Amino acid sequence: MGIEVFKKHLREKRAVKIIAGIDNYNLENVASVCRAAQKGHASAVDIACDKKVYDTARKNTKLPIFVSSIHPFELLQAAQWGADAIEIGNFDALYKKNMTFSADEVYEIALETLSLVSKYDIFTCVTIPGNIDIAQQIELAKKLEILGVDLIQTEGLKEVTNSTNPSSHLVNYAKATIENTMELIQHTSIPVMSASGISAKTAPLAFASGASAVGVGAAVNKLDSEVAMCATVMSIVSSISYRNSINKEIVRTSRELSLR
Repeated sequence: MGIEVFKKHLREKRAVKIIAGIDNYNLENVASVCRAAQKGHASAVDIACDKKVYDTARKNTKLPIFVSSIHPFELLQAAQWGADAIEIGNFDALYKKNMTFSADEVYEIALETLSLVSKYDIFTCVTIPGNIDIAQQIELAKKLEILGVDLIQTEGLKEVTNSTNPSSHLVNYAKATIENTMELIQHTSIPVMSASGISAKTAPLAFASGASAVGVGAAVNKLDSEVAMCATVMSIVSSISYRNSINKEIVRTSRELSLR
């Protein structure tokens, strides 16, 4: 299917990337996530930068494969393996290991990575850290745009965690993600993908805010069965399709009224 499918979905503002996890080396889980993503009609999958993980993903899906890492030489390897896209991030899993990233650090990683993979002409996505203030996020996004990055991914804020109410935590996380998405869209022309706290309930909100794509991780990869994963992916994709249908109906009705 290749990256062109994902690019098409980006242009149509309906791309759904299912994230297995930057630190997920469980081959059985990765295989299940990849199969569920394809069966659920997602646009792409995102995996850790590991050859065994990559080979497992390639065997279990025809969807475009994003490979994520924070190390430029690992991303070069991914390009050499034949990955459809590389991503600097996702950082969410790394925050749990008390790892944080400044705007300057992310920019330097992006600069080195793009230099290393220049001859591969590979689609490149960079995650904007959610733990830096919005002014820094905007400045970083503008610098990444100048570098020629193809896509930026937003995050929520680590501080919104509410361990006593998981549902509230996800909503708050998604709210922060979507707020960051709206700000970045206003200041850059790079397509923006919303991630962190995205589910079937919050994905339509992300697209309504102007996102071209959503990245969905824990809502899928933490489920205990492939059937549940597939059902969740289908629910997310369906929620976006429903939104698109409503929007088309609004446009059609508006046109009919203007002709009267």
